[in-house]
Amino acid sequence: MLNPRTAAAHVYVSSVDEPVLEPSDRHHLERVLRLRAGAEITVGDGRGRWRPAVLGTDLEPRGTVVSEAEARPVLTVGFAVVKGDRPDLVVRALTEVGIDRIVPLHCARSVVRWTGDRRQEAVERLRRVVRSAGMQSRRVWLPEVTDVRELGDLLEDGGDVALAVPGAIEAVDRSTVLVGPEGGWTAEELAIGDRSVARVGLGPHVLRSETAAIAAGVLLVAAFRRPSRP
Repeated sequence: MLNPRTAAAHVYVSSVDEPVLEPSDRHHLERVLRLRAGAEITVGDGRGRWRPAVLGTDLEPRGTVVSEAEARPVLTVGFAVVKGDRPDLVVRALTEVGIDRIVPLHCARSVVRWTGDRRQEAVERLRRVVRSAGMQSRRVWLPEVTDVRELGDLLEDGGDVALAVPGAIEAVDRSTVLVGPEGGWTAEELAIGDRSVARVGLGPHVLRSETAAIAAGVLLVAAFRRPSRP
């Protein structure tokens, strides 16, 4: 059976039962990927439901709707907001490697702080990046991009959380890893999680913030989503 990994393309629609392409997605399929009428693709809602379809003037649904359960545990990477388009790079890579939840963070030493209208615009931009990366990587479940969180508030929520700290020797064994700004965590931030938050290392070298966030995502997926041997 045709599936999102083997189809000519995978696109997101508002309704899998009555799929309609967004104009920008049709342009991408026909002008960028150069798919012609009759190409077999899959359409999904980004929340686990998908089905095969045939590209044409209208999408022609084929077969039944497939529903896939969300993977557990939910793998989360939080990263301190950085300059320029580097957050886009982080979010795109985390989507491609398989992270389920992405949390932009404001930390004590954050150089960039999204506030006011810019805050919402920046988060919406990241969600658009997730959608694009999800189509490219054929994801059935799109990762959630949360609103910007303050580190202290997030740590106080509790949960299965680890802070990425240079030099820490512990392996990634928590489902949530938080990556700080290039200036590092303050003593006060480290103290918030002293009792309940683990500290994990991401390798022997000092990494840029965006590289550390991507490395955290790769290590999380390797730790929790490694395929079992047949």
